[in-house]
Amino acid sequence: QVQLVESGGALVQAGGSLRLACTVSGGSFIRQPATLAMGWFRQAPGKEREFVAAISWNGGRTYYMDSVKGRFTISRDNAKNTGYLEMNSLSPEDTAVYYCAASESSNVNYVPSRTYEYEEWGQGTQVTVSS
Repeated sequence: QVQLVESGGALVQAGGSLRLACTVSGGSFIRQPATLAMGWFRQAPGKEREFVAAISWNGGRTYYMDSVKGRFTISRDNAKNTGYLEMNSLSPEDTAVYYCAASESSNVNYVPSRTYEYEEWGQGTQVTVSS
């Protein structure tokens, strides 16, 4: 069974940067014939989990929520079974628990953005941005 483990969450000042990592264990990001798209979501206290970014299995396609465009970059290294979320110009509004997720699909351009489209989830990593 594939497991996802996030890391890199921390307390950072506004304007700072963090890089989150999501490592796959017990499997691979690439499983033929199906492949795994990867996404990042976040959940702030008292709020619903929201989509942040997604990347197709070969990294050729990405998709972001509007509020993080130009500040966050999603990427992946399939050889290392690891995905990343580079976050710059952080603001207190970015404070949340960040989750990575994987979605199996035969569509190489698949970049799902809804929670129900993902089958596997990590436990989350806390990102706190102080003002």
